[in-house]
Amino acid sequence: MDAQESPSATKPKLTQKVTKVATYYHPRTWKEKGLWWTLGLFLVTYVILVIVLGFIWSRSPGEFDVRENALEMANNDQKKLVPGYVTAATAIRIAETLLDKPGGYLSNDITPPGVYLDNIPNWEFGALTELRDLVRSLRNDFSRSQTQSIEDRDLQVADPQFNYDSESWILPSTESEYRKGVEALYRYLNRLADDRAFDGQFFTRADNLNVYLQVVAQRLGSFAQRLAASVGQSRFNVDLAGDPNARQSTPTPAQAQVKTPWLRIDDVFFEARGYTWALVHTLKAVEVDFKDVLANKNALVSLKQIIRELENTQSFIWSPMILNGTGFGLMANHSLIMASYISRANAAIIDLRNLLLQG
Repeated sequence: MDAQESPSATKPKLTQKVTKVATYYHPRTWKEKGLWWTLGLFLVTYVILVIVLGFIWSRSPGEFDVRENALEMANNDQKKLVPGYVTAATAIRIAETLLDKPGGYLSNDITPPGVYLDNIPNWEFGALTELRDLVRSLRNDFSRSQTQSIEDRDLQVADPQFNYDSESWILPSTESEYRKGVEALYRYLNRLADDRAFDGQFFTRADNLNVYLQVVAQRLGSFAQRLAASVGQSRFNVDLAGDPNARQSTPTPAQAQVKTPWLRIDDVFFEARGYTWALVHTLKAVEVDFKDVLANKNALVSLKQIIRELENTQSFIWSPMILNGTGFGLMANHSLIMASYISRANAAIIDLRNLLLQG
């Protein structure tokens, strides 16, 4: 039998090859391949863009000069820097930073990269907590001279606006509600500087400042406890200590083991970092507005030391992640370092409050 194939047998194979070549170089085939290449290139570009934006948006804002900020809002008119102007202007700047920093307000984002970012939303919540405390104090304490005085109409609007749900993204969004609060603060600020309007007031009294510092001390004490729990510790129950007649609604054990879950350690750290960032600026504003009161109590240096301790919490983080080494281990524990600064600031605030209470 002849091993060579007949011409009739090779014809179908040749036809198949010609068909494959024709299909490969057909314009429709190239259009389909071009579409897939374009789609793949778009997806790769989108992923790279999201990652880069994620790194940029994760950077917490830097500090600003509270006096220069107030002067800018006053159009460089020194006469407008009446008592309380710097504090109110600082509250506005903190709120605007939350809304207008790179990436905007991220806590309520539902799309990348905001939806997968973790640290900056916790930072935002910490700064928002301090802003809420400050606006509440403006409404209830700083703008009122006595318990029977009428509360300011604009601060009455601003306070609940900043207490709106921090994660609402639609109908209405968090940003829209907070901007209404900012507008109310601007109206209050303008009335403060208007010497023809007698309804906008800010009283630099030692008792008003003392009430605000009490809230700050409680916040810092809470953050110090939560940060220290990063390594886990056994704590005695001291809730009723010092009062033999004190009672509590629900019984609790005499000792409890407290430890922050591993996935929550960086959340607590950045929340504390955001709170102390806002608090540093508020206390610097207080230093300007309450200068005479603090000088009279010989307490200016005490406030300066508190600010210095809190500024240490804003130092640059060289590690790409928040480390959680043991207290005396080989690795650093960023939470314990933050707790140390906060605890020292808290102790100094308690001393400052004692100075303010003295006649």
